[in-house]
Amino acid sequence: MMKKKIIMLLSLFLTMPAIANTDREWNGIVLGFEPPSKGIFGDMLGIRPILSNNGFTFNSNYLSQTAYNMSGGYDKNKHVAYIDQFAVTFNQDLERWTGIPDARIEGNIVNRNHNDDLTIKRTQDYRVLNNDQTQESAGGGSITRLGWLTFARSFDDRRLTWRIGMMNKTQEFDQTIPCDFQLRTLCGGKSANSLTWSNWNIHTWGTTLSYKITPALTFKTGIMEQNNKATERSHAWSWSTSGSKGFLLPLEIETHTFVNGLPGAYNIGLLYTNAKQKDLYKDKSYKNTWFMYAGMNQQLTQHKNDPNRGLSVSVSGSYHDERSNFMNYVISTSLRYRGLFDIRPEDWLGFGISYTDFSSHYAKGQKNKNKALNITDYKNPLYSPVATNALNAELYYRFKLASWFELQPDLQYWHNPGGIKRTSDAFVLGLKTTITF
Repeated sequence: MMKKKIIMLLSLFLTMPAIANTDREWNGIVLGFEPPSKGIFGDMLGIRPILSNNGFTFNSNYLSQTAYNMSGGYDKNKHVAYIDQFAVTFNQDLERWTGIPDARIEGNIVNRNHNDDLTIKRTQDYRVLNNDQTQESAGGGSITRLGWLTFARSFDDRRLTWRIGMMNKTQEFDQTIPCDFQLRTLCGGKSANSLTWSNWNIHTWGTTLSYKITPALTFKTGIMEQNNKATERSHAWSWSTSGSKGFLLPLEIETHTFVNGLPGAYNIGLLYTNAKQKDLYKDKSYKNTWFMYAGMNQQLTQHKNDPNRGLSVSVSGSYHDERSNFMNYVISTSLRYRGLFDIRPEDWLGFGISYTDFSSHYAKGQKNKNKALNITDYKNPLYSPVATNALNAELYYRFKLASWFELQPDLQYWHNPGGIKRTSDAFVLGLKTTITF
């Protein structure tokens, strides 16, 4: 059974397209990777150019995500959930001062507020683990965190890049799919499903190496700590390794290539940890756990010969060790169209579907809890519901109202929220706002 599931996941990705021999510049805009836009404050009265001339560049933005339960879900009482965050990402070029190729300091700081997550308040049964979120940026509480602070430089004629410090996996790994949907399962790649490292605003110590085998093909690896306390409030700015349980060893191959003359991004990765994991069913722990993830993001059409407009498709998936991970595997696919209408050439239309298969060990563990407490009534608060599978979908339209302002309403559909068939299917109305400073 395990072999069949691995083959099912890999069959989508192991046939990566051959790297095209072309002198065309790779352009990922239609894939969702837009360059930083001009902020509301522009050059900040000349301050930004002065900083840039001295090697300091930064991007800052405000993000809000709102969700409203239109119908269905575990708790049908209506609620409007709202969260927001401020983020600053910066880079200090050191090469001009030291002569070291590509030497730089990189940092990220995120301030999150409200912690009002519709998923756990209304959409799914609070007695089961959360496999998806109505607002992907929810979580962690109202807090300001250091996302990363690292030093990097290059070797071998800039083909090899080394990074070290308090880092986050998004700096290096699983970068083929953007985070544009409001559903978490459709936001970016699937490597965070390992539950051993975190996305965006959580840091741990580590060091990574990436080597450009060719200009289009990159091999990535590193060693990072697995720290179960990294998500706690006490670790928000901590330099300590207290709580470390072992190390993570990621291995990834990524290619930026062309198919039928159109750009695409493909990756496949393995993640190993030697940290002790607790079995969800059996009363024991074990070490040496592997996790697999992969993704593809390919432009399909070009709108009226404009390289910045067109249709793209993405597919991503992950396969987990179901002894300790409550998810067995997750697969998502999505379509994006940039500039569908001539009058709105920078707007986006997106549609995505994700499917989660839950771990058999997780299901057996839930059944054992009910048996131990001699509970059979689903309505009993102490009853442990048994998750099977879940399917979620989202449709969004993003209005680019100004270079610094985007408004993105969306409609979400939740089938078997949290994997529980007894929870009615839910429709959620969402709204994401982004302001660039």
